[in-house]
Amino acid sequence: MAAVNPGFGKELKKYGAFHFNACYNCGNCTAVCSLSTEEDSFPREMLRFSVLGMKEDIKSSLKPWLCYYCGECSTHCPQTANPGELMMSLRRWLTSEYDWTKLSGLLYRSLPLTISAFILTAIVVLGFSIYEKFNLETIMHFGHNFELLAIVLVFVLILLPNIIRMWWFIILKPKIKAPLSKYFAGIWELILHMFTQKRALDCDDNRFRWFEHFILVLGYLGLLFTTVFLDWFSSEKLFIIVFGYVVSIIVFIVTIDFVSDRIKKNNEINKFSQPSDWLFVIWLFFMGITAFSVRLFIDTGLIEKNIWLYLLHLIILAQWALIIVPFGKWPHFLYRSFAMYFAKIKS
Repeated sequence: MAAVNPGFGKELKKYGAFHFNACYNCGNCTAVCSLSTEEDSFPREMLRFSVLGMKEDIKSSLKPWLCYYCGECSTHCPQTANPGELMMSLRRWLTSEYDWTKLSGLLYRSLPLTISAFILTAIVVLGFSIYEKFNLETIMHFGHNFELLAIVLVFVLILLPNIIRMWWFIILKPKIKAPLSKYFAGIWELILHMFTQKRALDCDDNRFRWFEHFILVLGYLGLLFTTVFLDWFSSEKLFIIVFGYVVSIIVFIVTIDFVSDRIKKNNEINKFSQPSDWLFVIWLFFMGITAFSVRLFIDTGLIEKNIWLYLLHLIILAQWALIIVPFGKWPHFLYRSFAMYFAKIKS
């Protein structure tokens, strides 16, 4: 029997869920959700688990990740319990539970601490630049190697152990037995959802938002591939240079639209943005615009006298790689993909 913990509601408020206690279990949210099925009924079940503080049941559930937050449930809730925002808050909370370092939870719950982490990262980058006497060639060489090293270390030391913890909560701890063949059979499901998030297409009136996310993923991965593996800032090959410009422009344009939607709050999913939501899209926007500007300054011969521009890009890159990717909203992309993989294993 699961222990009831009403105090869990206070904990969830720190992750952005405020009104879910208003739920009186009418079931409207489940009825209007186009992704809810008899096998995977939500968000009502998650609302009840949250109200009762059934943390272990939530940790062993994939349902928060099966929701793509179209906002229909919150729109049709007669009690304005905002079940869609609760599901988003549960994803933040689960991210902090998966994280073995516990830094995700600290940064989610404390904006001052997040700002302090950003400032500290900037100070370290500037300190390194002063140590190298602002030698542009040395700093750019370091920046390129830093990107590659950060990708490897963040994945191996933080994200991979967190995925294993997710597997423990969802598969091993509930003692779900699945043959090894199912793990292999589900790999395609993992890859498919990681790059397309195609399940979001089943949400009503969600196709344009899915298309924007899809283009953003392609743009972000393209920018990452170009700057890290093709060494865009040092390359003299026309195709690589042009490709880098294209993908950085894509990231720039799509993130402008995302930021604009959050400012306008013109739909349900943008009404309750948390700091992590803002930081994700704004820093991705900064990544695109500063990368584009650095390459433009290189091509026009202005970068030598404007090293500050590359330092700004490096600071943003370091903050993205060391804070947002391992401990911010970025891991949601990874955990949602593995949720679909684990769902395939459990099926």
